[in-house]
Amino acid sequence: MAEVLVYVDHVDGAVRKPTLELLTLARRIGEPVAVHLGAGADTAAATLAEYGAVKVLAADAAEFADYLVVPKVDALEAAYNAVSPAAVLLPSSAEGKEIAARLAVRIGSGIITDAVDLEAGDEGPVATQSVFAASYSTKSRVTKGTPVITVKPNSAAPETAPAAGTVEQLAVSFGEKSTGTKVVSRTPRESTGRPDLTEAAIVVSGGRGVNGAENFAIVEALADSLGAAVGASRAAVDAGWYPHTNQVGQTGKSVSPQLYIAAGISGAIQHRAGMQTSKTIVAINKDAEAPIFELVDYGVVGDLFEVVPQLTDEVKARKG
Repeated sequence: MAEVLVYVDHVDGAVRKPTLELLTLARRIGEPVAVHLGAGADTAAATLAEYGAVKVLAADAAEFADYLVVPKVDALEAAYNAVSPAAVLLPSSAEGKEIAARLAVRIGSGIITDAVDLEAGDEGPVATQSVFAASYSTKSRVTKGTPVITVKPNSAAPETAPAAGTVEQLAVSFGEKSTGTKVVSRTPRESTGRPDLTEAAIVVSGGRGVNGAENFAIVEALADSLGAAVGASRAAVDAGWYPHTNQVGQTGKSVSPQLYIAAGISGAIQHRAGMQTSKTIVAINKDAEAPIFELVDYGVVGDLFEVVPQLTDEVKARKG
């Protein structure tokens, strides 16, 4: 069976959930080979093996941390040359998509971004994408070279399938352009205790209807009762009510949770582009004609200042 390269998203060897989803999808089209860059490969290997990695290609060098994405592209190109894979899978993060695009250019291959499903086909892997505000699903395949595919988080439930997970060192030669952009400082992100927005199974977002930074407390209270991440529309972010790091939409982050709750969000196409692949969408808006209701599975026409606190209380009550 052909091998499939899976780029490992991790923090010092702690493997993040999107990678486990990629390993699950990779098993549908071949044997997963994980590519772990940076420190912590020995720590990550057990987890990667548990979810199906037949081997782990590991490389650790200062360039991966000290410079932007080019050294990682160099490493993935080296892995590609060593394995000759049937496909290369990466998470659909901002970094993942940039690495994927650069790699596809280098190896002369086609690229598919933001896939939400993956299956084997007679002529290569077939990726499903959700397009036009989730009105349509498309199935595509790359017709030139080795498919490079990025997959949105929460597109598949991680499934264990223990494999060898043998760690092998990957020899990487860095090109002249790999040190073109240096990281000069880092500021640790303040922890909110909530899940990462792009990986969360549940997201609660607030929009213009929240009507002020101080009122986001009711959105946060609902999110905390559900163990959810907090998002915001562009209107709320532009007004200074919530940080840009929490913006959901075309110019913010793209999310695909199991449950998305939109409170006081009208549903402009810019916002819909960032959450349209959510599995179940619930909207709370006092305007019955709001465009968001065209997209939702469940809609509540009402004042969010009345509905959201009641919903929070009900969730807490059911949790006991």
